[in-house]
Amino acid sequence: MKIIISILLCALLAYAIGIYGNLPWWSFVVTNLIVAIVVPQKSLHSFFIGFLSIGLLWGGMAIGIDQGNQHILSTKVATILPLKGSYISLIVLTSFVGALLGGLASLTGSFIKMK
Repeated sequence: MKIIISILLCALLAYAIGIYGNLPWWSFVVTNLIVAIVVPQKSLHSFFIGFLSIGLLWGGMAIGIDQGNQHILSTKVATILPLKGSYISLIVLTSFVGALLGGLASLTGSFIKMK
């Protein structure tokens, strides 16, 4: 139950700080860190909670934004990057980068809580 609450809390706070806060794109890292400190988990669980919550959030947001402009921008960006114009690869890469940052932030919070 704590795992589901932590996933929802991380995703909700990251979404809220991204939409309503006038902060940089990486501000979700702070929210994951705080959630990992407040809701104690084992280190590996904490990493996967942050990884999953931010990965799904960023993936969902990227898909929503991408469908809003019929894949035009993402195809052009994927052409610039070595992705051979695949907008799906760009969405997966975007989701993975966010997931990795979210997981590492939660892992850091878990290690801070251990002390």
